[in-house]
Amino acid sequence: MRTPLEQSVLANIRTSRMLIAGNRVGVAVSGGADSVALLRLLDRLRDELGITLAVVHFNHALRGAGSEADAGFVAELAGALGLECLAAREDVGAEASRQGWNLEDAARRLRYAFFERVINQGKATHIAVAHTADDQAETVLAHLMRGTGPTGLAGIYPVAGTVVRPLLGTRRENLREYLRANGQKWREDSTNRDERRTRAHIRGQLLPMIERDFSGEIVGHLGELARLAREEGYFWDALVEDRFQALTHKAGKDVRITVHDVLTPLALQMADTQDRTSRKFNEFGPLRMLTERLIRRLYEEVRGDRRELGANHVEQVMHLAGGSSSGHRVQLPGGIIVWRTFGELIFSCAEAIRQPTDDGTAMQENAYEYIVSLPLRGTATVSIPELGKCFRLKVIDWPVTESDTKRDANALDADLLRSPLILRNWRPGDAYRPHGRRHERKLKRMFLAGRIPSGERAAWPVLESGGRVIWVQGMPVAEDFRAKDNTRTGFVIEEEGPHSDQEG
Repeated sequence: MRTPLEQSVLANIRTSRMLIAGNRVGVAVSGGADSVALLRLLDRLRDELGITLAVVHFNHALRGAGSEADAGFVAELAGALGLECLAAREDVGAEASRQGWNLEDAARRLRYAFFERVINQGKATHIAVAHTADDQAETVLAHLMRGTGPTGLAGIYPVAGTVVRPLLGTRRENLREYLRANGQKWREDSTNRDERRTRAHIRGQLLPMIERDFSGEIVGHLGELARLAREEGYFWDALVEDRFQALTHKAGKDVRITVHDVLTPLALQMADTQDRTSRKFNEFGPLRMLTERLIRRLYEEVRGDRRELGANHVEQVMHLAGGSSSGHRVQLPGGIIVWRTFGELIFSCAEAIRQPTDDGTAMQENAYEYIVSLPLRGTATVSIPELGKCFRLKVIDWPVTESDTKRDANALDADLLRSPLILRNWRPGDAYRPHGRRHERKLKRMFLAGRIPSGERAAWPVLESGGRVIWVQGMPVAEDFRAKDNTRTGFVIEEEGPHSDQEG
C-alpha cells in the first residue's frame, strides 16, 4: 500500500509526464536526506511507472574525508537496492580557481556536465534531482533580493531538458519523516549550514522567520507564484517565437527587423474610446513587454545565448529604434552590434579592426567605420573625427540639371545601394571596378597611380554597400553603381570640412 507521500509523488510525475514507461532514470544522490528520499521513493514507484533506475553520484572533493565518506555511503546504498552506481570525482575547488568561478557556480557546472555525460553515453534518458518545495521558496526569495523580473520568479523548473524534479512540490521535513519511518539513514553536509552563504542564510534564518511571524504558508505561496510565472513564461516564449519567425529575416549571419516591427510587433484591435494616455501605457506603447522579449530573442539568435544582456542593454536598443536617426548603433555584450539603417535594425557580430601591416597600411590608430543611411531627400552629414573632416551625403533628382552636370561622373544610383552602407578607412585587399574601366582594380595600385602619399593611404575614405566598395574619395565611382540615363534618384558624396555632429 502506498503512503500519502508516495501517492503524491506518483501523481506529480504522472500529471506532469516528466517520466513515462521505458525511461532509464539516473537518480542524483549526494547522500543527503532529500536525495536519499528521492531514491527510495522512485525505487518504490519504479514498477508502477515502468522505469529503470541507476544511482548517479558526483564527488565535489570539497570536504576531504567527508566527501569520500559520502561517496562510499551512496555506493553502499545503491548496492543494497541492487542498482548500478555511476560515480565521478573532480576537484571543484581547483577548477573554480582555474576558471575564476565562485565555488557554488563551479560545483553546479561540473555536476551538470557529469549528468550530461551520463545521458550522452546512453546510461540514462533522464536525471532526477531532489529539489524540494523549500528549495523553490528559497530560490524565489534569493532572486527577489538580488533583483529579478518575471523570469526569475519562475524559480526552479520541474522539467528542464533531461533533468526532472519529482519532489518540487514536497516539503523537506516530509522527506525526513519518510526516511525515519523506513529506518533509512542519510548523510549531513556541514556546508549546507554555513550561513555565510546566501542560500544557507535564507534557509536557516529568513524563511523560518517569515513562516513564524508572517505566514505559515509562505513556502506554498512562493511555489504557486513560481508556477504562475512559469506558465506565463511558456506563453511569452510561444508568442515571441511566433513574432520572431514572422517579422525577422536573416542575411548571412546578420538578423534584420524593421523599426516598425520592433516597436509594434503585434497589431492590436483597440476600442476607439481607449485612453492611450492612461498610466498603463508608456513611451513605447502597450507592447513594450513584447518588444523587450523580441529584442532578447534577436540578440540570442546572433550570440547563441542571452548571457550578459541586461535590462539596460535592451533599453538602449529600444531607444535606438524609437528615438535615434539612421547611422547610429548600440554595442551589446559579447561583441554584438545593433545598428539602425534604412528603417531597419540589424543585429550583427562586431568585426575586429584590422591590425597594422608591414607596409604601414590600415594602421590601428587610423581605423574607423561609420554606418550611414541615405536621407530620404536633401542632405545628411557624417563626421569623421579621425580625419577632422565630414562628408555630405546628398540625394538629388536625376537626370541632373544643367548646372549640376559636374556631378554626373561621380554620382551613384541610389536605388542600387544596399545596406549596410559603411563609410570607413581603406583596408588592404580593397578593390572595385571604377567607372570607365573594364576590369576590377586594387585600390593600392590606384593610390600609386594617383600619387596619394603613403602616409595618407591608411585613413583614406571608402564607402561600401552590402560589402562591396562603391566609392573612394578622389576616385571614379564604381561602374556597377554609377548613375545612368535610366537612374531615377542620384546620390553624391562631397567633403565639407571639420564638423562635430553626425546626423546620418
